[in-house]
Amino acid sequence: MKFIKFLITGIFFGIVMAKSEAISWYRIQEMFRFQAFHMYGIIGVAVIMGVIGVWIIKKFKLRDYHGNPIVFYPKDKSMIRYIAGGIIFGMGWALSGACPGPMVVNIGYGYYAMAIVFLFAIIGTYLYGLIKDKLPH
Repeated sequence: MKFIKFLITGIFFGIVMAKSEAISWYRIQEMFRFQAFHMYGIIGVAVIMGVIGVWIIKKFKLRDYHGNPIVFYPKDKSMIRYIAGGIIFGMGWALSGACPGPMVVNIGYGYYAMAIVFLFAIIGTYLYGLIKDKLPH
């Protein structure tokens, strides 16, 4: 019962993703082919909301669900990691036609082929957890 707010947030997120057409494979392919601005507009709004969210977290020193402080690490060595991670993420996104949020919403919409993509996303996350201590962070 204590996780009901996360369930409601997830349902709301799914509705927003579906209504904005961000789950559409065709919209995603249009974006990667530079044929339409639609997805860039959605991503732009998400970036702006993220910046505002981080500002609020820092300004009010908000804590996570368990009461731990939310820490933002310095950017001194992180640029290479972000570029490499972004390239890997982008390649997976372009090949599958979905990033993690729309992937789950597509499964809910009945596009069960996305379950294969979701399975391999889970496997990839698990493998990263196994080798993360050996990677140059």
